Amino acid sequence: MQEISEVQRLSKRVAGLKPSGIRKFFDIAATMKDVISLGIGEPDFTTPKPILDAGIRSLQNGETHYTSNHGRLELRQGIADNLKKLYNVSYDPTSEIVATVGVSEALYLTFTAILEQGDEVIIPTPCFVSYQAEVILAGGVPVEIPARLENNFTIDPDDIRKAITPRTKVIFIGYPSNPTGAVAPREVMLEIAKIAEQHDLIVVSDEIYDRLVYDFEHVCFPALDESLKRRTILLGGFSKDYAMTGWRIGYACGPADIISGMVRIHQYTIMSAPTTAQDAAIEALKSGEPYVQEMVTEYDRRRRLLVAGLNRLGLSTFEPKGAFYAFPNIRASGMNDEEFAEKLLREESVAVVPGNAFGPGGDGFVRACYATSYEKIEEALRRMERFMSRHG
Repeated sequence: MQEISEVQRLSKRVAGLKPSGIRKFFDIAATMKDVISLGIGEPDFTTPKPILDAGIRSLQNGETHYTSNHGRLELRQGIADNLKKLYNVSYDPTSEIVATVGVSEALYLTFTAILEQGDEVIIPTPCFVSYQAEVILAGGVPVEIPARLENNFTIDPDDIRKAITPRTKVIFIGYPSNPTGAVAPREVMLEIAKIAEQHDLIVVSDEIYDRLVYDFEHVCFPALDESLKRRTILLGGFSKDYAMTGWRIGYACGPADIISGMVRIHQYTIMSAPTTAQDAAIEALKSGEPYVQEMVTEYDRRRRLLVAGLNRLGLSTFEPKGAFYAFPNIRASGMNDEEFAEKLLREESVAVVPGNAFGPGGDGFVRACYATSYEKIEEALRRMERFMSRHG
């Protein structure tokens, strides 16, 4: 009897997915000693104690059961209140918000709920590695457009206009940006809003890094205009702002009909976000603000150290205004980004991520994350100086 090959057993969508370009270097780093990682995109801070204590209390009180598919109403109300306070955008917690297993699940639910086979999603690159994959898994087609260095890695609205076809359904934006640290100015967001309204497109806005901005205003896209709120799905969460990556808690806000569709998928695949994480997130919204401010202040101190250090080494780096990433141009080394990252790891035990892992707009750059201690960044820069003295 003829056996079915492993390739045939997988769907074409899954078989065609590229492995994450980030994980390759972490797998190598895991086998080495004394590695300083500027690679992993998560806070090095422990979740603040009041939030930890709320999670512990939740368990001790026996809160170990399912919640509503939408998530606890108290959490959804807290999310709505927070968005109203920060950005003056209003969501009905009973019908326009769903709690998810991080923004990763929110992405999956969004694209699965709104895309038909072959629908196109315009995605600026470089961008977080999951965006294109989630579109493909939902049966859509990612259409990549460049976010260029000369525009400080923000989108040129004309590039969006050129990319629109009869199959276009969604414009995807993600600011502050992973991996570049770019933050889009209000005038760019307003131009994107005009394009979305002119062509009747949905906008998906990933704002997971919304509080991590430095001397710049974060523009919450659906807050620009009430009409935009009706065509926007806002994705957010607690992982970055509150140092809660391992809790896996995020949310999506949007029109009630779309959120209802997302909840239908959510109830069949997940049921509900983790109860303990929801209770911790409720506390984060109540008492987490001072900790957010402390972390932003420290990230800013590290940001200035890393960006100045990279520029001093001849690795030209534009000033990131958000998130916790620097995106240096490494062409002065004479290497491409893959070669640079691998040699830097092998020779000096410093882990960065090749820019091409984030799409074609990342060629010739690497991502360096400053969500690690000031002292480790200082040591990483010393090692990189040795590296560049040999290769620069």
